[in-house]
Formats: sequence, structure tokens, C-alpha cells
Amino acid sequence: MADDRDLLYRDLLNRLAEDYADDPDVALATMFRSPGLRTGGKIFAFLGHDGELIVKLPHDHARRLLDEGTADPVTMGKRTMREWVALPAQQSDTETLALWRKAAHDAYRYVDSLRRSS
Repeated sequence: MADDRDLLYRDLLNRLAEDYADDPDVALATMFRSPGLRTGGKIFAFLGHDGELIVKLPHDHARRLLDEGTADPVTMGKRTMREWVALPAQQSDTETLALWRKAAHDAYRYVDSLRRSS
């Protein structure tokens, strides 16, 4: 059963999804049994199991967020992913949504550009 924080994070993700309501290529999806957003079948953001939003960004952008302390690295197995970062929830829901919204929009642009160029 989901706790209150999980429900809050899902609500924030749903609010992010509303930003793409007019884009038929964007849909809610799952990654590693977690809800997320995809464009053209490619995931660009999803909820982590510890209350963070995980996004795919260009390596330099991801590195900058890591260096600033804004994001945490994402490790799968023994491998740290170069283009995926985790953005933890902030002190308030408003701050969290603002951070997640910016990162999701950047991730969307990046992943959408990758799928369109292939």
C-alpha cells in the first residue's frame, strides 16, 4: 500500500504530465515498476523508489547537476549511468515541483531530440 509521500510524488508526476497534455507523443508509462513519462516510446523521467525524480539528460548537463549537488548519481547494478540523475524531493512541494518540472522539460527535449535524429 502506498504511503502519503508516495501518493504526493505520484501527484507531482501527474502534474508534470499535464504540461504535455497537448503533445500526443508524451504518455504516462512505467520503468522498473515505477510511473514515468515517455515520448515516442522512450522514457525521459520516472519516479525512483526513494522519492526522487530520475531523468535522462545530456552527460554534460547531468554532470553539472551532480557537481552542484542538485542531483544524485543513478547506479544500476555496478554501473553508474552517465545520462541519468536523481533529483530528490525538496523542502516543500512547490520547490520539488519547480525543480522536477525544469528537469523533466530538459529531459523531454533531450530524449525527443534523440528519437527524432535516429
